Amino acid sequence: MHAVTGEAVDWSSANQAYVTAALRVLRLRVLQHAESGYDEEKVARAERARAAAANALPGPAGIDTVVQAFGLSTFERDLLLLCAGVEMDTAVADACAAAHGDPTRRYVTFGLGLAALSAPHWSAITPAAPLRRWHLVEVVHTDTPTTSPLRVDERVLHTLAGISYLDQRVEPLAVLLHPPAALPASAHDAVRRVVACWEQPSRRSTIQLHGRPTADLLDVAASAAHALGLGALRVRTSDLAGPAHERQFLARILERDAALSGLAIVLEVDDVLPEGVRLALDLAVRLDCPGVLTAREPLAVADPRPAPIQVRAPTASESRSLWESSLGPGSRRLGGRLDRVIGQFELDVDSIRTVAAQVRPVLDQERADTEAIGRQLWDDCRTRVRPALDGLTQRIEPRAGWPDIVLPEPQLRTLHQIGLHVRHRLVVHEEWGFAARSARGLGTAALFSGPSGTGKTLAAEVLATDLGLDLYRVDLSQVVSKYIGETEKNLRVVFDAAEGGGAVLLFDEADALFGRRSEVKDSHDRYANIEVSYLLQRMEAYRGLAILTTNLKNALDPAFMRRLRFVVQFPFPEAAQRAEIWRHSFPGATPTSGLDPRRLASLTVSGGTIANIALLAAFLAADAGEPVGMAHVLSAARAEYAKLERPLTDAEVRGWVG
Repeated sequence: MHAVTGEAVDWSSANQAYVTAALRVLRLRVLQHAESGYDEEKVARAERARAAAANALPGPAGIDTVVQAFGLSTFERDLLLLCAGVEMDTAVADACAAAHGDPTRRYVTFGLGLAALSAPHWSAITPAAPLRRWHLVEVVHTDTPTTSPLRVDERVLHTLAGISYLDQRVEPLAVLLHPPAALPASAHDAVRRVVACWEQPSRRSTIQLHGRPTADLLDVAASAAHALGLGALRVRTSDLAGPAHERQFLARILERDAALSGLAIVLEVDDVLPEGVRLALDLAVRLDCPGVLTAREPLAVADPRPAPIQVRAPTASESRSLWESSLGPGSRRLGGRLDRVIGQFELDVDSIRTVAAQVRPVLDQERADTEAIGRQLWDDCRTRVRPALDGLTQRIEPRAGWPDIVLPEPQLRTLHQIGLHVRHRLVVHEEWGFAARSARGLGTAALFSGPSGTGKTLAAEVLATDLGLDLYRVDLSQVVSKYIGETEKNLRVVFDAAEGGGAVLLFDEADALFGRRSEVKDSHDRYANIEVSYLLQRMEAYRGLAILTTNLKNALDPAFMRRLRFVVQFPFPEAAQRAEIWRHSFPGATPTSGLDPRRLASLTVSGGTIANIALLAAFLAADAGEPVGMAHVLSAARAEYAKLERPLTDAEVRGWVG
């Protein structure tokens, strides 16, 4: 718990004394209306006590905060206090019962307030007036508003008593943001523009922030709020989905908490369908407090004022400055290793500082092993972006290296080029200026096509090993959904998380996901085309390495093919390549005897099938207690061919066993 200062204790005691004095005045007025025990001298003394309590306050009373936030009239102020008094003081409830002439009616009504309190006005009863609009009080029976009991809202009651907290209906949906210790220089302009919009007294409207990564948008919003002495409350708009009347109620409660606690509301758009965007805009226009709407792209609105503000990702030089300031003087010893980290991983300010804090103590040592520190820095960054990809993907621990893959020279050369594009993207895109031309198409998208078992997935694993990145196979069973919009939402989660740079995305059997768009004949065709169109947009904007594999290259959408930087055709292996695959099919620890790769290559099967045959042969040999020999491979080949419903010809196995 936070320590309570003496000043806070003094204010709390003074506020309590003021509320007690104010309630005594209101109770006497109610008794005057009831003509029960009324005494002019008592009223005069109570008024003087209230004035003295007000003068003793070191700051505005809780009721004054509510009055200022919602523009309450004197009558509305006293009526709200009277409703609170019923909960705080039994004497107030007794006075209300006396005024009603019924000992069971120990509550306030609008009728009682209009009759007993000063400066009454009928408009205070209406739903549009502050008391009901902001849910400061609730009318128990709305069909009889003047005689119905009034109940003060619990959150408001505690505010009057001097206790501040988030409304329990808001707390599960909201996260309080904290401004970062520092921001990239490119983000400061966005902060200044947000503050300038909020400072306009006539238009404290919701402002659109767009860009990526999301963490930077939230940092800008939190920093702008902090500059004005406000907190920042983040709410995902999808969490507020529901009927219109429920959204309106939650929007009003959010506004009320913002006013009572000094908050700006940050609405995070996390839907990709128009329905989700409409929900976000609907909530934004309902809010009448400092607010921010964050999204990847600017949202289309009829009145784009104020204009959307773009938050650009930190430039390479800004990221370098953040890393160097966080790592300290020892960062110079990392040299090119730090350049690789900057070029590969896109981390927000807090993540950079967290990772740097883990490495810096070792880096500051006089005889630090910079090679080992560079590996630790790389692995820490990779781990930092890893958790967000779990769920919709399967992480594959890459173990295969270049010696494990057998392909013709042109295909191997292309695979090496893919690695070069990923490894040197910082130099080419940032230092050499290619990124300044366009923000799209800066990633590396490759298609691996060819028959099953020709090494497409193995090649993806080899690249991930070579680059020191995690390999994630996108689980299509989890991503693709029959429900409209769910596929796009799932893919958005995958792409957004992967854009941190720490992963290679592998879409196996991509033709199932990236198929040709069809002629629209019904709503299903329309939404299926939306899915493909969304994928095309994200693939073009994705800055990391995405690998797609397919056995049916011609089934892919032509527009998608244009967005590929590399297309690698994996051919069925020829005899010489099959022999090479057989040479690497058994680990070095496996005992073998008399295996002839050239004779084994006579089996016209793919590399994947060779791996299956080798594994089964090893089990057969282990069961017999013998080294793996040609006879074991022959038995395994017969079993694999039977599984594939193919005949094993004499020509393929002639001379294997004497």
